[in-house]
Formats: sequence, C-alpha cells, structure tokens
Amino acid sequence: MCGIVGIIGSRASVDTATRMSQRLRHRGPDGEGVWSGDGAVLAHRRLAILDLSEAGHQPMLFGSHVLTFGGEIYNYEKLRSTLPGPWNSTGDTEVLLHLLATEGAACLERLVGMFAFASWDRDQRRLLLVRDRLGIKPLYYQLLPDGIAFASELKALLVLGKPEIDRSAVRDFLFHGYIPAPKSIYQGIRKLPAGHTLTWAAGRVSLERYWHPSPVLAARSADETLQQLDALLRKVVPAHTVSDVPVGVFLSGGIDSALTTYYLERPHTYSLGFDARARSELDAARRVALHLNTLHTEMTAQAADFAEALEAIPQLFDEPFGDSAAWSNSLIAQCARREVTVALSGEGGDEIFCGYPRYWSRIGARSNALNRLLARHLPPLSRLAHSMQRRSYTGLPAFAASLGGLTANQVDSLLSRDWLESGYDYLWFYRQFWRDDLAPLAQLRWLDLNTDLAEGLLTKVDRTSMAHSLEVRPPLLDHRLVEFMLSVDPQLLVDPAKRRGKLLVRTLMEPRLPPGYLDRPKSGFGLPVHGWLKRRPQVLKDAVRRLMARGVIARPVNVEFRRAWYLLVLDRWFTAFG
Repeated sequence: MCGIVGIIGSRASVDTATRMSQRLRHRGPDGEGVWSGDGAVLAHRRLAILDLSEAGHQPMLFGSHVLTFGGEIYNYEKLRSTLPGPWNSTGDTEVLLHLLATEGAACLERLVGMFAFASWDRDQRRLLLVRDRLGIKPLYYQLLPDGIAFASELKALLVLGKPEIDRSAVRDFLFHGYIPAPKSIYQGIRKLPAGHTLTWAAGRVSLERYWHPSPVLAARSADETLQQLDALLRKVVPAHTVSDVPVGVFLSGGIDSALTTYYLERPHTYSLGFDARARSELDAARRVALHLNTLHTEMTAQAADFAEALEAIPQLFDEPFGDSAAWSNSLIAQCARREVTVALSGEGGDEIFCGYPRYWSRIGARSNALNRLLARHLPPLSRLAHSMQRRSYTGLPAFAASLGGLTANQVDSLLSRDWLESGYDYLWFYRQFWRDDLAPLAQLRWLDLNTDLAEGLLTKVDRTSMAHSLEVRPPLLDHRLVEFMLSVDPQLLVDPAKRRGKLLVRTLMEPRLPPGYLDRPKSGFGLPVHGWLKRRPQVLKDAVRRLMARGVIARPVNVEFRRAWYLLVLDRWFTAFG
C-alpha cells in the first residue's frame, strides 16, 4: 500500500502536492513522485511491493491517463493476459492503468484486491477517485472553489488549511467510537465511502456506489455450504500472497488467523505477546504453528504505556478514534515490520462468519417495562443507565446499540448546548443499511459489513499498520468470499444455546487444529482502561476539565463512566488539533 495525493484547480502546485505527500511518508518510504500539467498535480509515496524497479514508479502515465494508486490487485497477471500492452513494468499498477484507459470505471468489477486510487484523464479533464469494495483502504477528498483535492489521510489535506470542526461529527464519534463516512472531523473534508467512485469534471461531482452485493440467502445444505467454503478458501487465501517482497501471516490465538494460516503452504508466521502473560496469546499461537509446521517467529512487546498511547493516537488517525485496541495493533505492526513488509491477517472473520457475541445475544428481546422505566429515570451517564438504555431498545435502535459506543441519551446528556442539535438522528449511518426484509441475524451481519467494518475495524488496521510502513492484507475480506458468505444462512453459523458462532468454520477447522484449540474463549487487544483509570483518576478529571473549559461537554464524569476512553481521546485530539 502507498500514499496518494492530488489537487485539481488553481491551487494545484508541485510544491503544495509535495508537502502533502511528505506527510504520508510513512505510507511510502521507498520513493516519491509528482506529476503536474495544466492545473492538475498528482503525487505518490511508494511502498515497494510489486516490481521493485524504477519501472513501478508513480504517478504512472499511459495515453491521456495519469494514475496514482495505492493497494494491491491480486489478479493482475490474469488481467494483463487480456490486454495488448505494451508493458514497461511487471507490477499491478500498469495493468490497472491500461484497464482504466480502455474500459474506464467499468473495469472495477474485474478487480480482485484492496485499493484506493485516483485517475486523471488529461484530455477530458476528468478525475476518477475509487475506494475498494469493503473500505480496506482510505481515501479523503475536499471540494475547492474551482477544483478538488484528495489524499490517503486527513493530515495531507490539512496542508491546504484547517477547516472548522464539524460538530455533528463529534456527536457521531461519541455514538459510534469513530466518525462514519462520508463525514470527517472537519467541515468540507469527506471520506469516500467503501465501494464508491467519485467523478469530478468541470466542477461537477458524481458519487456512485459500484459494488452491490446481494444479501439473498441460497438454499444449500450445511454439507454443501461447507464444501463450497473450503474450495473458495483454498482459492482466495493463497491469492493474497502475491508479492515481490517477503510475506508473513499474523498468527494470534484466534480461529480466523489459524484458518488463514492453514490454507497457505508452510508460511512464515508471526505472533506477538505482551509482558503481561494474562493478556498474551503466544502459547496458543505456538501450538498452531507447531501443528501446521509453519516457519514461526515470536515477538514480545511491553505492556502498553497509556500516556504514550493517548499522545500517539491523534497523530495516527487525525481525528477522534475510540477503539483502545488501536495502540495494541500499533505495537504489533511495529514489531512485525522488523521482519516483513506485508502481513496477512484474519480481519473480517467475525463479520462474515458471525463471530461476535451479539449474534447470539437475542438483541432487542430484553426490552420490558422495567428497564424502559429505569432507562428514563436513572442518571443517564451511569453504568446501570447505560445498560438499561441498551436493554430498552427494539428494532434498529437495538441493533445499533449492540454495535455502537454511547447511547443517544448519554451523548445528549454529556455534550454542552452549543454542541447539540435538536432532534439529531444518531442512527443516520445505520439507517442507510437497515433492511426490513432480512431476518434478524442477516440484518445484523449486513449492518456489520456495511458500517462498523470499514469505518471502525479497517480504519484501525490501516492507520496502525501503515504508520510503520507495513501492508496488512485481510484475505477473509476478499469480495468473492464475502459475497458467498452473504448467501449463507446465518442460522448455519450461530448456536444461541451454546452461545457460539462460526459453526461452519469450527466444523471445517476442528480436525485441522490442535485438540481443544477451538474451545478457547474469544479475546481481544483492547487496553484495560478501567483499571488504569481507577489507579489514576486525575487523568480523567484533567481531561474532563479541559473539555468543559472548551465548552464541548457540560458535566463531569467519574472513572465508572463506561466510555471514559472516548473522552480521553477526544481531549487529546483537541489538544493536538483543535
């Protein structure tokens, strides 16, 4: 993956684009390039993965088209065989450039990969921005008075000036734990949503979704589904290893990384543990590595320094981001980068295989008169009120509560009057993807794949890995596998009585993994924030005091506040950028 930037219009200059791309050096430490011509500048920071020679240099030109591209096209060799050339390189960028020149945006349905790119047609003076189907890679843009600018990360666009804060984005952050597309924390700077294109020509902008997966379930038996899943994984996972540099696999103690490892031929695997043994998964990962006969490397990181994490997170994301596991992910990426430039991971397995506890928790079934009464009358920011508010919901609000951060009542109670908006629709992001025609489990899976996945999980993985110039590829989010799993009845994946999901994967992998491995409880990399704050309550008090002084929040909270980490992150972001 690389870093891309560009400007079209009167503000386009080589100097400005160069300064923008320099802010993305971590995304591409192996080279830089700038192309300019007639009111347009495109720039590129290169992380060399395919065709390490100068022939892979970007921006790349063919005919009237200029391309700055970040990501990987895994089927580029097959696509190359369908094109006449001529060819100057052996990588995927030139193949994509020729496809765009001959087919335009219609070629997107042929691409297998993760990508964010910009193509400028010099003759038509038309810019095409594209983000991959699942939103694995980011792309931001800003409309200018007579043009448009774009970049892989917010920090590059801030070279053009810092816009006003979008106060509705702060509300969204507290509700979701991230700022959902198309919003960013700044007015006028937007995220291109996953699976979308943006076309700019003569000041006119057209935004279009190009990927339309179907949630319609297929009539298959469990055995037939299992056989097709096995065959698809044998095809998909190895395809994601295409590279001219060494590729590793992140092997944790979970099912998804073990599954990914199994479908590769004796891969190099990397596991990271923490000094705090209770949170380390090295033992479990070691068992799988020995069982699958991988070339295994173990690394150990010190327990997270919370103060260091809080200072670093605003620089990683450029806007408030509330998942405390971001810092653990950053430590893992930092360690892995010592050995490899590319790593496969198991991201997406919980979404496509229904692995989260919410899939068997009977969402919305616990709403009754008592918890609705308590939700209305308990102090809204208390832990008990938070629980009762979530239990009182049914329908879309209940699904959203199973995914999000604070409840709408809590956000309204916390923020000061100037940061509120009467009748604000906190469900606007989820509402776009709510399907009344789907059964409850299928509804939840559809929401997961279209909302929290791209803007939460994949944003976390991208920023924390690319901060260390590490490309992370999630083969379980290959669109072919995602489309297949959307056709699988979630009832085949979830056993509410045993409170477990991923049933098909468990059946598939149980004979292939060490005995008892699949019985391990699910764990994550979230930081133990509550215990840390109980020992250092002044940290939260100081953060709350600063947020109140800024007029952002209206009242103090204590360490029992369930999303205290959100306020710590928000405070540090305002300190760094606000």
